[in-house]
Amino acid sequence: MSKNKTIPVYLFTGFLESGKTTFIQDTMGDKRFCRGERTLLLVCEEGEEEYEPDNFVDKKYTYVKVLEQESELTAESLAEALKESKAERVVVEYNGMWMLDTLYNAMPENWVIYQEFMFADAGSFLTYNDNMRSFVYDKLKSADLCVFNRFKDSYDKMEFHKIVRGATRSADIAYEFSDDRIEYDDIKDPLPFDIEAPIVEIGEQDYAEWYRDINEDPEKYDGKTVRFVGRALQRKKVPHGSFLIGRHIMTCCVDDISFAPFEVQWEHAEDVPNDTWIKLTAEIQYKFSMAYGEKGPVLKYVDSESCNPPEQEVATFY
Repeated sequence: MSKNKTIPVYLFTGFLESGKTTFIQDTMGDKRFCRGERTLLLVCEEGEEEYEPDNFVDKKYTYVKVLEQESELTAESLAEALKESKAERVVVEYNGMWMLDTLYNAMPENWVIYQEFMFADAGSFLTYNDNMRSFVYDKLKSADLCVFNRFKDSYDKMEFHKIVRGATRSADIAYEFSDDRIEYDDIKDPLPFDIEAPIVEIGEQDYAEWYRDINEDPEKYDGKTVRFVGRALQRKKVPHGSFLIGRHIMTCCVDDISFAPFEVQWEHAEDVPNDTWIKLTAEIQYKFSMAYGEKGPVLKYVDSESCNPPEQEVATFY
């Protein structure tokens, strides 16, 4: 096998007893998924359910490797497992208590995540989110599909929906009931501001949502005029005639708080006092920015006024 051949990786994440093993077992027994490809099945978490390789469609072409410790997940061990198995693809049952960066950093260059599924027991998910938010966010942020098993009619879908959307807006969400019903999430997420208004007013509580939206789809904001409260900063690395404005955003927990700024272009940029809060009105231009080193939303100064910091200085998604 060529070392440069792309190896598709099918990644299944979630916590113990979330339904990962059962789903993978069913997948490996499905002729639509198994058509004679050699598969490396990496098992990073063993729960009550056990695999039954005899029921795999391609059992003679499936190589199972169990990793009991996170320290075993290294580039060398993955490369060796692939060499031994001569696999053409990889299926991973990931440990819910291991951060995904451990896997990403260990993956050989030609391994590519094709699909990522996050599974959760609906009965314990909210508790996990309350007590281990960083681990929950880690498994949600890049998922293509989030499946909530053992869902009940008495549960409020909006509670689950908000948590998922706080981490990702692109993942599909499925609710699986004990009677084998599956319902897909169809809750709409209108933006909390009017993007068609002559001046798009970004509320103090909406900065995180707006920052994510404009970076995910910057072209739809091109030419729009926006007004919001932010912290203005003067920095030597910012091009002459520009300053930065932004707010700190907490994505999941205190440890991941980071400053999320925009470049503001204005011929009198140096007149803006450093490290002050202002209410800025600016026109958004989607173009190359020396401050970003790439194309992005650049703000063309229109007007500003000094103001007090927001009541909650760190912006959040929920």
